[in-house]
Amino acid sequence: MSLSKCRLLGGTGILVSEIGFGAWGIGGVTPGPTSYGNTNDKDSRRALRCALENEINFYDTSNLYGDGHSEILIGETFKGVRDRVIIATKAGLLKYNHPPDFSEKAIRNSLVGSLRRLQTDYIDILQYHNPPKELFQENDTTLNFIQKLKQKGEIRAFGVSIRDPDDGYAVLEKLKPDAIQVNFNLLDHRILDGGLMAKAGENGTSIIARTPLCFGFLTGELAIGMSFESFDHRSRWPQKQIDTWIKGGQQMLGCMSDSSKQTSSQFALSFCLSFPEITVTIPGMMREEEVFENAKASDRAFLSKKELEDIGKVYNEHNGFFAEKTTQTIKENDPGKVDGR
Repeated sequence: MSLSKCRLLGGTGILVSEIGFGAWGIGGVTPGPTSYGNTNDKDSRRALRCALENEINFYDTSNLYGDGHSEILIGETFKGVRDRVIIATKAGLLKYNHPPDFSEKAIRNSLVGSLRRLQTDYIDILQYHNPPKELFQENDTTLNFIQKLKQKGEIRAFGVSIRDPDDGYAVLEKLKPDAIQVNFNLLDHRILDGGLMAKAGENGTSIIARTPLCFGFLTGELAIGMSFESFDHRSRWPQKQIDTWIKGGQQMLGCMSDSSKQTSSQFALSFCLSFPEITVTIPGMMREEEVFENAKASDRAFLSKKELEDIGKVYNEHNGFFAEKTTQTIKENDPGKVDGR
């Protein structure tokens, strides 16, 4: 693997590809509007193999994605090459419409299940999946538990996946993770404008940039007024927000200096990679053609100064791209509440 396409994960010594594989989508349909729809396992396995062949070694999954099916596919695909991949999974959220559980017993049970499905005896990065604020106040207990898991060799690193960037400061201070996973893309600069990105950099904490393509709204393939199937998590967003993202995406992609040299998706990924605090960005991938396209974003990892300036101007003119303060109509531990690619 080319070292120029890799970045270090915090102070762990773990080298990860700057483009990762977001594996929510390959989990397939789950109860409620919590997925991107039906998938074909053969296509998913081909996409996973293609990713590794194209120097992508980082795979982000969860016990929740497809109720574990995403982990199963990763385990089956990489069983013989475990030492070549970095697997990040999550714990704390259970099935759709069930309350979350971050007790040591629940995390332990979740970890055991993930190890079984992934066909491995260790997890590279275990991430707490949108933990409640109360957990931040029990940091000694949490840190001691995580340290035991590391000492036993069951996990190599600890991360926290957060929905609200404002939670990031408490996470950094109290839970001291090796990495935090949070939304960041052309249409969502909250971690940049709010200072979380800079703070993580000061702490030596890696950022895993989730939703780099903003749920598909930065691919250039969605049109104003379109709607989504009932199973699709995007169906829960108000139409006003959907249209705002589509229009905003068109404006942001207009900041590309030369569209002949990269696709819309590659431009969006390069935006994330233009910030050294971002260790890896994890677009969702379900087909080989998506893998090929996304992997090539590493060929031009940084946007030009003018492109970044133009992006900043557009973003500031709109004061962000959130049409309303309200978010999706969601269940408390719905994966779409904290994820989405």
